[in-house]
Amino acid sequence: MQSLAMIENWPVPTAAAAVVRADGSLAGSRGPTSQRFPLASVTKPLASYAVLVAYEEGAIELDEPAGPEGSTVRHLLAHTSGLAFDEHRATAEPGTRRLYSNAGFEVLGDHIAKATDISFAEYLRQAVLEPLGMTATTLDGSPAKDGVSTVDDLARFAAEVQAPRLLDPRTVLEAMTVVHPGLSGILPGYGNQKPNDWGLGFEIRDHKSPHWTGSSSSPRTFGHFGQSGTFLWIDPVAGAACVTLTDRAFGPWAIAAWPPFTDAVLAELRATSA
Repeated sequence: MQSLAMIENWPVPTAAAAVVRADGSLAGSRGPTSQRFPLASVTKPLASYAVLVAYEEGAIELDEPAGPEGSTVRHLLAHTSGLAFDEHRATAEPGTRRLYSNAGFEVLGDHIAKATDISFAEYLRQAVLEPLGMTATTLDGSPAKDGVSTVDDLARFAAEVQAPRLLDPRTVLEAMTVVHPGLSGILPGYGNQKPNDWGLGFEIRDHKSPHWTGSSSSPRTFGHFGQSGTFLWIDPVAGAACVTLTDRAFGPWAIAAWPPFTDAVLAELRATSA
């Protein structure tokens, strides 16, 4: 795909990208797709998928207590537990505000480890990484932000989410459906969003503006970006996903570069399918 060449003009030392169609085939790739990059918060969709596997295996229930008083696994996945961003303290009643929380995902990791009697990193490996052949992906630290992976591996994950084999498709549909609709909150890097829609571990684009995806991205687009200059989006209307990893921290350069890149990718996909 010619649109992927745009990453070569970004002000970053290294960038790699891939586009994966809904049938799992690779539409195109660019850059060192086997190079390992810190994912930052793009770790969260991987962690969320492992939590959902634990749910389907019967190790946990989505509505069982987890985190602060009154909070559940579902609240933690949807950033509505009330936990602060990076502190294990409650700052709101569960279900009342969208408070983006790394601490919430750390609580989730501990909860799964206790329920399964193995570390969360090991559960993630057994439940998601190993079955998908994601051999270059590791988690050494927080389930919120300490994953390391490659474009090649995340392309495998993007194929899985679009055509699930590890989960029932109905569970994935639930993950990309808004939990607690109408809640406002701050989207890191992009300010207050009304509403700030989120599913189970995946951010949902809806009609947010400004946003890190493109102006032509469908409202159903879901995914995540990371402060290490990384993102993964899946657009069900376009029938494709895009993975992009860089080694420059998120900042004004990304705010300027990512949306036109996504729009170019989507335009090329439309042109090639017409």
